[in-house]
Amino acid sequence: MTITIIDYGSGNMLSVLRAFEQCGAVCQISNDPTIVAESDALVLPGVGAFRDGMEGLSANGLIEPIKIHALAGRPLLGICLGMQMLANYSEEFGTYPGLGLIPGKVSKLSSNNTAGTQRKIPFIGWASIDCPSNGSWRGTPLQSVETGESIYLVHSYHFEQYEASDLLATYNLHGDIITAAVRRTNITGLQFHPEKSGPVGLKILREFVKISNNL
Repeated sequence: MTITIIDYGSGNMLSVLRAFEQCGAVCQISNDPTIVAESDALVLPGVGAFRDGMEGLSANGLIEPIKIHALAGRPLLGICLGMQMLANYSEEFGTYPGLGLIPGKVSKLSSNNTAGTQRKIPFIGWASIDCPSNGSWRGTPLQSVETGESIYLVHSYHFEQYEASDLLATYNLHGDIITAAVRRTNITGLQFHPEKSGPVGLKILREFVKISNNL
């Protein structure tokens, strides 16, 4: 089983590759549409603006291959911007369509918390990951993670899923509950960076590898 990390010019591919290799995975980086469509498992990494990310996918002819892969039931993991591009659209610097694989929109984090206190945006730092009260991490890449363990985030925009069943994890940002992860069947999105989240992040990537191997 080979994991393909999608190359569309958005940065952090090598750090993601190294993290997966630490987990014993066989990986490749590719922007070949045929390889992407037919890969055993896909990782869509990303940093930067939503519009630029989608333009990068489009310029490389990768939008339809990603959808073909996902709709075939094979594992897909979106990381940070890659997670946001799973949504229907983003409101970052305008309104731009996404992949539409997990229904939702991407909107700007508020610079005011629930108490009306100003906070810095983008949010950069560590936060405790939580499981929704009616949710479960069993059978997902988070199944080895304990509630309250720390993850590393860098973002100004966040995913607002339309269906509660797609919410996998949250974190508390100065009183506001923010989506940390979403999941729909074979598709998982992580707002945080597992490749920068130390042992917790590696646990998540190992579980993604295990799940991919078992499909």
